Order: sequence, then structure tokens, then C-alpha cells
Amino acid sequence: MKPIKKMDNEPGVGRRHILVVEDDADIAELVRLNLADEGYQVDLAADGETGLARLRSGSAAGRSFDALILDLMLPGIDGLEVCRQVRAMPRYTPIIIISAKSAETQKVLGLELGADDYVTKPFSVLELIARVKALFRRVDALGKAARQDAGLIEQGGLSIDPVAREARLNRQRIDLTAREFDLLFFFAHHPGRVFSRLDLLNQVWGYSHEGYEHTVNTHINRLRNKIEPDPARPVLIRTVWGIGYKFTPDGVEAATA
Repeated sequence: MKPIKKMDNEPGVGRRHILVVEDDADIAELVRLNLADEGYQVDLAADGETGLARLRSGSAAGRSFDALILDLMLPGIDGLEVCRQVRAMPRYTPIIIISAKSAETQKVLGLELGADDYVTKPFSVLELIARVKALFRRVDALGKAARQDAGLIEQGGLSIDPVAREARLNRQRIDLTAREFDLLFFFAHHPGRVFSRLDLLNQVWGYSHEGYEHTVNTHINRLRNKIEPDPARPVLIRTVWGIGYKFTPDGVEAATA
């Protein structure tokens, strides 16, 4: 197996952390080098016990792994047992098995234990990387479907994830307080509709007492400072004079065109 030339990175590849559990140091390093060349961050483990410990403690960068590339024939705890234990963990980690065991029964057993893909040795590094990318595309598609079921909003360059309680503008994460997130999420659910300050107090804060309208003003000003290209000339949260505010998501594209 020879190193392959660098391929174009896919969006978000640099954020992926992969653990490779492989006792053959040459194969492990070859896989690491090629995955790193694609923009992935890669940690190595030479046996099953170390691999499980790394999965439980997280990557060298201090976060959970996004995928596991797992050899079956490992010293100590073998790959099948690693697969069993990984699937018993609360967090789902996608698994690609790489193994010299090419018998159909071995492939079926690995997949039934929870592996997402199975690659037989000797393998092409190009094929392995293609399978890693395909795996992440499937994971992303399933995750997006789940978030959409939970009310994910994507309008213009704005994305609001109610499950993670996270908002992004043109793919950049916006640092919002809990109330700012609730206000933006409410606006995004009702694009183009005008709400008075009392309406917003009732719908977002849960009360509608006159005299607290300044609370709405303060939060909208803070929100504008975080999401508007020019807070002095807002295009997303517009003031409707004498009435209140309305959300216009097409302003994202208009402001960045």
C-alpha cells in the first residue's frame, strides 16, 4: 500500500477525530499519514485494551472520537470484543473494521456486532479513505434528519439546532445566551411576521407585563450585535416602527451577496 496524493477536503473534515486501533505499526502509520493528509485528526492505539481506554477518555485533543478504524486480530482483547464494548457505550461511535479475515461469516459477525463497514486486508488506502468519507456522509445525513424532526431551522445562511441549542451564521457558531437563543429560535419559526414587544414577552419570556418592554429591546440589541453584518442597519431583525419587530432571513443572503 502506497501513500496517495492529497484529495480535496470536504466541509468539516478538519473537525473529525478518528481513532485507529491496529497492532501493525507500519499499517497504522500509513493510515494515519493518509487520513491526516485529508485533514482528519488521528490517534493510534496498538491493542484493544488501549483502544477502549482511549475511547472512554477521549482523543488527545480532549474530545470524543468521531469514528473508529478497528483491526480484528489484536493482542489481548480482540477487535470483535472491542466492537461489542464500544456498542455498549452510551455514545455512538461509527466503526470501520479492517481485517485479514475475509470469510463471509467474519464480515457478517462484525457487522452484526455493530460495525458500520468492513474492509478486507490488503486494502487500498484510497478505498479506505473513500469509505471513511462515505461513513461520515451517512452519519451527517442521519443526524440532520434527526435534528429536522426536532425542529432544525435552516434559512439563508442561518442554522438553528434546537437539540444542541446551537446557532450558526454562514457556518460560524454564534455565542448566544439561553434567552438570546430562545428569542432567535422563536423569530426563525415565524419569518416575516411582526411581533410587538408584549407579544415577545409573552411568547419567549412567558409573561406580558407592561413596563418590561425594555427587556425585549435589550435582548434584541444584543442579538443584533451578534448576528447582523451591521447592527446599526439590521437586515435580519427589522424594526417595524410603531408596532414591533419582524425576522427576515433572506437578509442573510442580501447582506452577503
